[in-house]
Amino acid sequence: MALGEIVPTKSGPVQGVDHDGVQVFRGIPYAEAPVGPLRFKPPVSRTPWTETLVAAHAGPLAPQNPSPLEGMLGAGQPPIGDDCLSLNVWTPGPGAARRPVLFWIHGGAFVTGTGSTPWYDGTKFARNHDVVVVTINYRLGALGFLHLADRFGDEWAGSANLGILDQSLALRWTAENIAAFGGDPDNITIFGESAGGMSVATQLGLPASKGLFRRAIAQSGAAGHVHTRETASSVADRMLEVLGVDDPVALQQLPTEDILAAQEKVNTERSDIGSAGLPFMPCVDGVTLPVGPQQAVKDGHASGVDLLLGTNLDETTLFTMMDPAFSSFDDAALARRFGGLFGEERAAEALDAYRKDRQDASPGDLYNAALSDRVFRVPAVRLADAQRPNGNTYVYLFTWESTAFDGRLRSCHALEIPFVWDNLDQTGVSFLTGPVTDDMRALATTMHEAWAAFARTGDPATPTLSGWQVWDPETRPTMIIDTDAHLELDPMGHEVEVWSELL
Repeated sequence: MALGEIVPTKSGPVQGVDHDGVQVFRGIPYAEAPVGPLRFKPPVSRTPWTETLVAAHAGPLAPQNPSPLEGMLGAGQPPIGDDCLSLNVWTPGPGAARRPVLFWIHGGAFVTGTGSTPWYDGTKFARNHDVVVVTINYRLGALGFLHLADRFGDEWAGSANLGILDQSLALRWTAENIAAFGGDPDNITIFGESAGGMSVATQLGLPASKGLFRRAIAQSGAAGHVHTRETASSVADRMLEVLGVDDPVALQQLPTEDILAAQEKVNTERSDIGSAGLPFMPCVDGVTLPVGPQQAVKDGHASGVDLLLGTNLDETTLFTMMDPAFSSFDDAALARRFGGLFGEERAAEALDAYRKDRQDASPGDLYNAALSDRVFRVPAVRLADAQRPNGNTYVYLFTWESTAFDGRLRSCHALEIPFVWDNLDQTGVSFLTGPVTDDMRALATTMHEAWAAFARTGDPATPTLSGWQVWDPETRPTMIIDTDAHLELDPMGHEVEVWSELL
């Protein structure tokens, strides 16, 4: 492993390693370790260092409970640790090139994940498209999203959105330092998937991040998933009850393992994929996030920001395939589930809408279609509608189907990630996609190129994805991304319409 160039930053000098013609810097700390009096408090910039920091290894993962899916994605990951607020940089070369910057926010339901997952290796973006890539860690779960202000007072303002504030501080560090790595601080694109996509949407409405990025890409996550103060307070109250503490100083001093154990209990009690029930997620606290990001975007908070967003056709099969109840799912169960999603009065109308173009679909398929729209696609449409008057907005629908698990995953959640990064050969990818084929590699080249084009110009259209129209709320032009990619106007629009009074 050959050491690369020494790069000066406002935090201190850093030295990366050469990897396949790309300079890689791993584990650069952007904030102080959030421990002791800094636990449950907004992030504080790292005290500058004077000796060269050799950035050869990824920093610790943010504290989190084990996740089978993350284990699949991240074989060989670094250990978990409290000093977790670090970032990684891939660049074709330091200097004054002013290349577009892609800033990645990982997913994981706000309770798991890391920016050092091999799927997010930025080597190909840097080498193939002459861009600089940044991936980050941020606080997760109760340590990152526990609303304590209503219980302990204004001193704890911001505790509900610490993970989001971590992202914002990492983004500010990037804006202030990326020029030394050959990046353009005036052309930063934030992008992320799932909770990362929801984070991107939250950043669009976050005052602390205004002006720090030029473009945004939200994959399978939009602006509709935020807590009210009341809901966030109830989660915090339950956490404190499980922990058996009612004193903030005592809470700061608890072992991390105790907090994670309580978090797992609360997460199990309150998680519900049917309502995207994530106990730990951003909160409209009135301070760090004054209004919901959807409303902020509608009000023009992200004016001038270009937006690319979309979803996968069968998002929720990744979750429902593991639900034993689905093996015996019948029409009666489907009617009950639709009643839960739409209300008893509208359930039959909604079911008719989903059956219109799915005559041969099983009850499980119909429920997955509605659930995918409820949690992912319809919120994306709403965000596109909100941003279009304020910046160029483009929408996609990823429909390529996995061959893994006998095809049962179809076009599931997270499936597009290795295509976007052109990382089909990374650990664990074939477990989700099935064996890699030439058609898959061509599709990865297509998506990889489109994301890089958007980062460079604000337009994702390429020779392969030609004719990609700017979003229009009336006609809803949507790029169908598959081996036969093409533009469609308002695909399955009647299904979106049944949510008009609900989302």
